[in-house]
Amino acid sequence: MKVVVAIDSLKGSLSSLEAGEVVREGICSVLPDAEVIVRPLADGGEGTVEALTFGMGGRFVQIKVTGPLGELVNCTYGVIEEKKLAIVDIAGAAGITLVAKQDRNPMNTTTYGVGEVIRDAIGRGCRHFIVGIGGSATNDGGVGMLQALGFGMLNQDGRQVSLGAKGLEELAVITEDNVLPELKECSFRIACDVKNVLCGEQGCSVVFGPQKGATQDMVQQMDRWLERYALLTSEKLERADASQAGTGAAGGLGFAFLSYMNTVLESGVQIVLEEIGLERYIKEADFVVTGEGRLDGQTIFGKAPIGVAALAKKYQKKVLAFSGCVAEDAVVCNQYGIDAFFPILRNVQTQEEAMEKKNTKKNLFAAVEQVFRLIACIW
Repeated sequence: MKVVVAIDSLKGSLSSLEAGEVVREGICSVLPDAEVIVRPLADGGEGTVEALTFGMGGRFVQIKVTGPLGELVNCTYGVIEEKKLAIVDIAGAAGITLVAKQDRNPMNTTTYGVGEVIRDAIGRGCRHFIVGIGGSATNDGGVGMLQALGFGMLNQDGRQVSLGAKGLEELAVITEDNVLPELKECSFRIACDVKNVLCGEQGCSVVFGPQKGATQDMVQQMDRWLERYALLTSEKLERADASQAGTGAAGGLGFAFLSYMNTVLESGVQIVLEEIGLERYIKEADFVVTGEGRLDGQTIFGKAPIGVAALAKKYQKKVLAFSGCVAEDAVVCNQYGIDAFFPILRNVQTQEEAMEKKNTKKNLFAAVEQVFRLIACIW
């Protein structure tokens, strides 16, 4: 029997590769002669750097950059040297998990560190980028990132505006005199499944601002300031279009990438599946195993397990999914290529207990073992 395992991270518990290894152990405990191939998986959010860097045989680089509140943080990104490719997760420099709940305030949080990561990668010879754009703490329209890359985002006095969304209120002039020259040679593939626009009722301030600590007054202010920022940008760059789907991603960081750089937005999971070459492994498999931390009705909207299932069904392969928990509406996943799914929780536990790494490993191993005992009976 040949089994391909491509399971997304169980966030807060196991990385994609850690979960995949537990699945492999569970299968081999029942079928020791089985060939089990574990491949990393992500959907453009958390774990994308690890999945792509491992999957493409690259190396990791860790640097200190400006964090969302201006403090120094350690940020890891991947480099595939032969392709001059850098793999960046913006959450490593501007992520909401880097900010304590009581300190979350998009007026103050910045994407400056994202620009510093890009600068560092360019300095190491990278000219192509894959950027995961999920999980930000910011709503600054990407202005901080642009400042770090040399753009002049200036106030009336000709000085760089303050970091954070509050700087948008000060923005009066945009200049390109000091932009990093190599930026013109660079291309960016943005792993983004968010369709929101920059401003308005479906804009980043209204939809995502409250999750990042914004009050309703802040939401209205930021939306107005982003609208003016978009106007200033469009006066300078004809391609700037604040109504384009995805411009609202990561608090407007999508708008900055699309307007100021050579950028395309793509499905995160499709980028990962393509770059790790999962299809060639699936072709020869008898079973495909996937999963994620929580399987629910939203899984069908661009999440990693459905991307794996769609690829498997191209070759009529059976697909099994394991998940930390399963919502009632997860049954819709059966219509999108997942033949059967299994929650791994075995007894009553608090969420904290269930997410402890040792417990997650134990529960996942036991669930996989029992499912493959059944398969062994009928194989």
